[in-house]
Amino acid sequence: MTQERAPLWEALIKHTAVAGAQFHIPGHRSGQAIPDEFLQFAGTGIFKLDLTEIPGLDDLHQPQEAIADAMALAAQAYGAEKSFFLINGTSCGLIALILACCGPGDKIIVPRNAHRSVLSGLVLSGAVPIYYQPAVIEDFCCFVGPDYLEIEKLLNENINSKAVLSVNPTYYGVAGNLTQLAGICRRADVPLVVDEAHGTHLRFHTDLPPDALSSGADAVVQSTHKTGGSLTQSSLLHLQGPRIDADRVAEALRMVQSTSPSYPLLVSLDLARRQLALRGRELLEKTLQLARWCRDKLSRIQGVRVLGPEHLGAAGAQYLDPTRLTISLLPRGLTGHRTAELLHRKYRVFVEMADAAGVVAVLSLGTTQEDCRLLVEAVQEIAASAAGQPLQLPQTLQLPQPKVAISPREAWQSPGRDVLLESSLHCICGETVAVYPPGIPAICPGEAITQPVLDYLLEVRQRGCHVQGPRDASLQKIRVLC
Repeated sequence: MTQERAPLWEALIKHTAVAGAQFHIPGHRSGQAIPDEFLQFAGTGIFKLDLTEIPGLDDLHQPQEAIADAMALAAQAYGAEKSFFLINGTSCGLIALILACCGPGDKIIVPRNAHRSVLSGLVLSGAVPIYYQPAVIEDFCCFVGPDYLEIEKLLNENINSKAVLSVNPTYYGVAGNLTQLAGICRRADVPLVVDEAHGTHLRFHTDLPPDALSSGADAVVQSTHKTGGSLTQSSLLHLQGPRIDADRVAEALRMVQSTSPSYPLLVSLDLARRQLALRGRELLEKTLQLARWCRDKLSRIQGVRVLGPEHLGAAGAQYLDPTRLTISLLPRGLTGHRTAELLHRKYRVFVEMADAAGVVAVLSLGTTQEDCRLLVEAVQEIAASAAGQPLQLPQTLQLPQPKVAISPREAWQSPGRDVLLESSLHCICGETVAVYPPGIPAICPGEAITQPVLDYLLEVRQRGCHVQGPRDASLQKIRVLC
């Protein structure tokens, strides 16, 4: 097979070309029972592809034909030994990898800013996290990638760790030195698992940060729908090397993926892979040119900051994906949340994410020059009309060192109760409390509420900081285990 092929797409088109009696799910029967307004807007073609595991279309959970061939081509395109199609997003891939690597009581080194699906993996596996705190670029309150020296120290202190998890690149496009980290993990004979949700595209252009597989990672999960051109909720999981059992990963995926996989999602992965393999550099060159144009124009606007290479240099901040634009109007007195609100309400410019410091705009394979013009002109007008005093966000509070008392799984399965925050000292926490910015949890389920943690949370409450995770967002009360 060559990268010009799209085996699953070919199988679906072949199947739909010949009429037949359909006595199988889904019940809309190739669009016959789709509501009229949906059908008129979407057209009929997509519904003809919404099929199930019938002869000729293979089986995601035991692939031997078209899906197996499509996954083999994905592995070839990304330089993996084996790749899996995911239809439950990168979340299910991360959960499956934790299940494949860890059992009850096993230690796994994870970043505090890991996606919340990692906590699900810890709960399901029974693994015990050894957390590390990623650094923050203060001007933008954004995370950097992994500090390989810190992780080496943790591995030396926890010689029986079963895996190391890394987020690279971050939501803001910041990446660390994965090659160094992979070498450390290899010498410790511990698999390196990388959440590369925002890096599907990295492999296909040399002006982007190095991708995780090329850097030596053992397992990588990518949200192909984010930057690779597939449909929302479709992702890829790649493996290489002997440290992770591919059969065990496949078994774990059968546990956490739907038994009714979406063929439109699957075929979008097949076609997105082909497009990246054949035209990725060309499409990304156009995207990069637009990103450079935007960055140059935005950087010239008075009162606007744009995250750039000049902000790098710290451990974990070796590279920056230029297709991510992190824009701050704090000098104009506008938080990121307010900036995002003005962008969409007044200018119909919709950004990917906003926090207290700024907004993140993602330029993708489909971004147009008109999109970029609208963004730049909108930011220019907002900055010119803003009359507020420059905002100085409180310097990021020094996060207390977490103290894991019991595993997240045990915490999840234990009964809890709400107590006054002031009365929670020495209790075991039953929920997550994360302050935005920077968004790193101050405490997670199963961790002891020590004096430094309590002091931190009381300070957060006094300042009125925005928090996510707790049932009581005012932090008058906190959930603890009985």
